[in-house]
Amino acid sequence: MVAARITVNGKETRISPAPAHTTVLDFLRERGLTGTKEGCAEGECGACSVLVARPGVDKPTDWVAVNACLVPVAALDGQEVVTSEGLATVDPSGTPAVLHPVQQEMAVRGGSQCGFCTPGFICSMASEYYRPDRCAHTGQADGTDPGRVPAEGSGSDSEHGPNGFDLHALSGNLCRCTGYRPIRDAAYAVGMPAEDDPLALRREQSPPAPAATAYTQDDSAFLRPGTLAEAVRLLRERPDAVVVAGSTDWGVEVNIRSRRADCVVAVDRLPELRTLHVGSDHIEIGAAQTLTEIERRLDGAVPLLAELFPQFASRLIRNSATLGGNLGTGSPIGDSPPVLLALEASLVLAGADGEREVPLRDYFTGYRQSVRRPGELIRAVRVPLPLSPVTAFHKIAKRRFDDISSVAVAFALDIEDGTVRKARIGLGGVAATPIRALATEAALEGEPWTERTAEAAARVLRSEGTPMDDHRASAAYRSAMLGRSLLKLYARTTEAVPS
Repeated sequence: MVAARITVNGKETRISPAPAHTTVLDFLRERGLTGTKEGCAEGECGACSVLVARPGVDKPTDWVAVNACLVPVAALDGQEVVTSEGLATVDPSGTPAVLHPVQQEMAVRGGSQCGFCTPGFICSMASEYYRPDRCAHTGQADGTDPGRVPAEGSGSDSEHGPNGFDLHALSGNLCRCTGYRPIRDAAYAVGMPAEDDPLALRREQSPPAPAATAYTQDDSAFLRPGTLAEAVRLLRERPDAVVVAGSTDWGVEVNIRSRRADCVVAVDRLPELRTLHVGSDHIEIGAAQTLTEIERRLDGAVPLLAELFPQFASRLIRNSATLGGNLGTGSPIGDSPPVLLALEASLVLAGADGEREVPLRDYFTGYRQSVRRPGELIRAVRVPLPLSPVTAFHKIAKRRFDDISSVAVAFALDIEDGTVRKARIGLGGVAATPIRALATEAALEGEPWTERTAEAAARVLRSEGTPMDDHRASAAYRSAMLGRSLLKLYARTTEAVPS
């Protein structure tokens, strides 16, 4: 097998002799690319952001920003990476000669002070700069000044610039000295890529195909099988293997808890896990599609998922995280399980003996435990159609974005002629597993959708699960938030519509 290699800023280099657990961050810094910084080592600050060439949604290639501190460098075998140093135009001697447009705007608008976080902001901003459909949302075609802060009623809002820039692209980047106003000004000032911009032109070519990887160093192995059949066969042979997709969970274990594995198996690029199919009776989402890819490809077709995505961690995390990974960890505070429970989703589990479909409500058996057998993978998530018309996702956390839920509640209701015909409610953070609020569902179904019904059902909802006291919230607070969540939904659905 060909030695594992990675292309960084246009130059190919061997990954060996880096240990198998080495992150992209450490790999780059050891080679002098110190613009990539370690701030938190768990994907919350964005100082380590880099660009990776990935299969595109609107073009063959998208430049996607990811947290280099979480991704094993072996996971990028055969792939292309661009760091903050690789964005500027360099002269023949290799010295940067012309700043990239996002670097230029950050400099002239005072977006950098101590500079520690700046390269990460630059890479996240560059990913949004090169987003192919950004031009569809810009006002520049009619002469709008891209550097103008949008006025109220101008068609932009506080999180979207007149140049089509979506500030959510920077939701995973933290700055503690400059403040965010000049960074926002820089983001709203960038124009469109020039016709001869090499990274813009690169989008027209397909990204490198995933390499089948067997990287072994110091008795530890990082393996990327080429097909699903190879993957499940490998997992049967290596039941001790750690399965990773985006590494947004395992990467934290490696960095913060110094976890090491004799064998890591990557499934993020398996074609069988990267499908998305909309049928007549269900939507099937491949377990290795990233959340960003799902969001862009569904384009609001599942409103409850569309409400979830902006609240799930940050764009940097969503660029790597997958539904399969979020469900596979079995965490009781994962944000996707409550939503998928409310949608009555099921999981397609694939093993060496074939596939089976399991309703998500029957999947979790205990704290971080499930019915998934050794050697099985989550291949896909199936959401039945038609969808309930009244949906909502309420995430109660200490920060609006990029935070872990204290409580998460997802609703999916069918209300016909003022009566609740069907109710599905998914809960997270109030039990050892994500759960359905079955008693509350029963209290709603068949009842008129009135304030009296909502208040009675809210009292039932407060008693669902077994909430506990911890550093995020007390049990009493969690119970109270459950009840308030249903009353909030009722208020939203019964607000008077202006004439």
